Amino acid sequence: MIRVERAKDRILIEKVVREGQGHVFRWWNELSEPSRRKLLGQLESIDFKLLHTLQEQCSRIVKKNEGPLIMDPPEVISLPRTEDEMRMQEKAKEIGEKVIRAGRVAAFLVAGGQGTRLGFKGPKGCFPVGPVTGKSLYQMLAEKILAARQAYGIAIPWYVMTSATNHEETSRYFKKHAFFGLQKKDVSIFQQRMIPALDENGKLVLDEKDHIFMNPNGHGGSLLALLESGALDDMKRRGVDVISYFQVDNPLNKIIDPIFIGYHEERRSDMSSKMVRKKDPMEKMGVFGQKGGKLKVIEYSDMTTEDMEARRKDGSLKYEAGSIATHLINVAFAEREVRGGFTLPYHVAHKKIPCLNEKGERIIPQKPNGYKFETFIFDIMSDLDRWMIMEVDRAEEVSPIKNPEGEASPESARKAISNFYGQWLEAAGIFVPRDAQGNVKGLIEISPLFAMDKPSLIKKVDSHLRFDGSLYLGPV
Repeated sequence: MIRVERAKDRILIEKVVREGQGHVFRWWNELSEPSRRKLLGQLESIDFKLLHTLQEQCSRIVKKNEGPLIMDPPEVISLPRTEDEMRMQEKAKEIGEKVIRAGRVAAFLVAGGQGTRLGFKGPKGCFPVGPVTGKSLYQMLAEKILAARQAYGIAIPWYVMTSATNHEETSRYFKKHAFFGLQKKDVSIFQQRMIPALDENGKLVLDEKDHIFMNPNGHGGSLLALLESGALDDMKRRGVDVISYFQVDNPLNKIIDPIFIGYHEERRSDMSSKMVRKKDPMEKMGVFGQKGGKLKVIEYSDMTTEDMEARRKDGSLKYEAGSIATHLINVAFAEREVRGGFTLPYHVAHKKIPCLNEKGERIIPQKPNGYKFETFIFDIMSDLDRWMIMEVDRAEEVSPIKNPEGEASPESARKAISNFYGQWLEAAGIFVPRDAQGNVKGLIEISPLFAMDKPSLIKKVDSHLRFDGSLYLGPV
């Protein structure tokens, strides 16, 4: 028997029971009043109409891509190799710098995750990655925005999307570090929506007696979060019409990139994306393709081995344009996508979900026991009329931190950062020792507040500088 006093609570509980989810009240009579309020608050936030759709989706799960992908490789602005292409890039840079100086660009960081997979307790953005200084991902990204603000003489608003799992910690971290030198009024931190997982019987999952397991609604939920937080309205008030979208785990990301912005503006694109050529057919990254004149991204997990190894007539890899999750999105397009309602599809993943055993003890299952749901930002590409993809140099812009060790780890990112800045020093005439694999022997870190790019470093660095295995160049 569920004991309640407030009529409002009784109505909600009766609704949950009618929906076939009454098991969430199994430990109700053991809960304190604050715990009951916590559980009811979660239940009140759940969209049961959506839940029905997700239940049906789980029941219809079939093997994906039983046939080959029917897509064409996309049109891409390749890395410049000829003098004409270099001139095109310079023109794009000039256009992009005008857009930035006009105050038309905002930075938008997707940072809803925790550092659990890295063995780090706290928001992933707080993870220390600076090779020499140990600066966090948040600080390294913030300094790029601050450096762009100083270089172009214009405030660049920064919108940071968190989730319920890390919002409070992230907010405290930014305040503790005085927003890393940025104006408080130019930094907006807000949460994306959370969505419940389902077990293999279509039931909500309790991971505590007073808590339903929920996860962020995916990076596709970022546009909805921009709308619901008031960020889109704030952008329009500021005169911003281009959103620079990036994710928290890549310290090499060029956030305010005038070349990218220039091509976006020149092509009158609604959304633009950066890509790198896959290192090998089996590399785990989503790929761009075209179908019926529309742009698509297919996740590697949705591709068969045959898809990954497909070749063009000239023998080159057919699906080689790998997405690095860096985009430019026009504010007007983003608003059209969400103002009339959230329509992005939810993708299903069979996962290990923390749950309670019969004794009410929290356990981590040994094998997948339920389904998580999330939306993907690239699904909006099917609505694009005008788009652009620009190839970038992997060594200069891509080194994500996803794994605790090995590939895409903190160690590989620090090595990539050191190699990247090592090239700058070598261009300035500084000797940098390297090993047989071409990696810098030691650690190098250069703050964008010291030099934003290679030309500015060459002008600024002391030609008598000597690298002794550890070097940090920061603001004076």
